[in-house]
Amino acid sequence: MKMKRYTAPDMRQALKRVREEQGADAVILSSRRVDGRVEITVAVDEDAAQSPPEPAVAAEGVVPAGFEALLAARGLAGDAARGAASAVAAPPPGAPLAAQASDAVNGELKTLRRMLETQLAALAWNDLTRRAPLATELLRELTEIGFAADVAAQVADRLPQGLDFTGARRLAIARLADRVQVTGDRWCEHGGVVALVGASGVGKSAAIARLAAGWVMRHGPQSLALVSADAQRFGAHEQTARLGRLLGAATFRIDELSELPALLGRLGDHRFVLVDTAGVGPREASVATLATGLQPVRARLEVALVLAASAQAGTLGETVGRFAPLRPDACVLTRLDETASLGGALSVLMRAAIPVAYVSEGPGIPDDLRPARALDLVCTAVQLAERHGAVADEDLLARRFGGSFHVAS
Repeated sequence: MKMKRYTAPDMRQALKRVREEQGADAVILSSRRVDGRVEITVAVDEDAAQSPPEPAVAAEGVVPAGFEALLAARGLAGDAARGAASAVAAPPPGAPLAAQASDAVNGELKTLRRMLETQLAALAWNDLTRRAPLATELLRELTEIGFAADVAAQVADRLPQGLDFTGARRLAIARLADRVQVTGDRWCEHGGVVALVGASGVGKSAAIARLAAGWVMRHGPQSLALVSADAQRFGAHEQTARLGRLLGAATFRIDELSELPALLGRLGDHRFVLVDTAGVGPREASVATLATGLQPVRARLEVALVLAASAQAGTLGETVGRFAPLRPDACVLTRLDETASLGGALSVLMRAAIPVAYVSEGPGIPDDLRPARALDLVCTAVQLAERHGAVADEDLLARRFGGSFHVAS
């Protein structure tokens, strides 16, 4: 084993000399700066030094190309540099050395990039709070309410000049309400053929019971028909039949959606037909089967997607995407009484442009089902945030808006 020192104007040139003279077996022992130049000490086995180097393989202790700049950026020198080099150059036994070294470098570079992006976002957010305190305070409140970053930014952007926070808040609520689409009370008023779809356990059967009861109270049971198309859930057909007996309405059951076109042909004298479908799990094939079964009668009925407001925004987004092939005409939002935040659900519906037909909260039938009103939904979202003390910390706000929000000039 012999040791040798190399000096060069920078680390890259020093390492280049080491590779050229000592080959891939050289081990870096230390590095330091002396009089503005880089000095590194290397050790190499004399026997290994006589064999020709293999430039394609990164041997133990040799810093891969490009890593020296990373060491300098991290401020590593001496023992720290040697430790970093050893960590890069000592992959698991049997693994390709060059590939492992490259992966280590890429991992370090990604870490540096994330750190830099976080710092830049924090700086940008701090600068924004100084330049546009009204907009940033509004972004903070919309985030606390639960609205998605893109929705909050679109509302807060281009606020009129000269507003105080109270006026800006009222304007933001009005703009959010304008983006929430609703259908009004058209089903319980005018009827139609409506198939309720959704994931298992979101309250489809309860929503049907409430819609049916509301119709009977206004129009009587003679023009109402209930269709159970859920052959998967145990007791689903019997549940629909029991509801029909309580309301005095006609009930029908089908085991396959292929039977639905013929059945609807026989129900032409019924003004309001409610179809209860099987709950769909996370498998795409289930949704495809449902879409195929409804396709022959799609022009004759509306598809209502039932969503639980108590679910997380990410879950609701996945559900809406999963049921997109059915092209829902509207949605029924259930379990408002069980949710602590409504902004996320409204953000999902805004993006998907799905109107809200009815909302339900509580166990009452039909009193706890009401037509959706856009302003009421947004105000409910605000009240829930205030009731539960929702808070958005500075790190979250910086990550969300530090690099994407721009104040109108």
